Amino acid sequence: MRARKSGVIVNISSVGGRMCYPFGALYHGSKWAVEGLTEALHYELIPLGVRVKRVEPGGVDTDFGGRSFVFTNDESMAEYQPMVEAMVAARANMDTSTFQKPAGVAEVIWEAVHDDTARLRFISGEGAKELLGARYSSEQDETFLTEMRKRFGLG
Repeated sequence: MRARKSGVIVNISSVGGRMCYPFGALYHGSKWAVEGLTEALHYELIPLGVRVKRVEPGGVDTDFGGRSFVFTNDESMAEYQPMVEAMVAARANMDTSTFQKPAGVAEVIWEAVHDDTARLRFISGEGAKELLGARYSSEQDETFLTEMRKRFGLG
């Protein structure tokens, strides 16, 4: 890419790189790292003619949650139990109707690859757009964070 002075790098992040759920520290930390890495490269590779893009899917209609979401609960840690119960209930009641098909994510990746502008961020899925819209329309994030805390039984 350096020799040709052209190219595109597309990194796949997640809405989980811009907002978090309880008990997701490792997942969210890795996605926030992708966010930062991608943004830094976005600037660093401009002089080389290489464009860097970031795709942020929301919920995708796969078995990711069942297959990849590893959750253990030490019931002796009583102070966590109300939040654990709220998290389990929230997952059980999750509205998956806004989840997109994997092909929808692929279309957004295709769009990012072929985008010749300086645009960095590509949000994939209506659910992702709604969630991030709620997050970033909130005054100082406080309204969003308050609602998230309530959802997980944290007041």
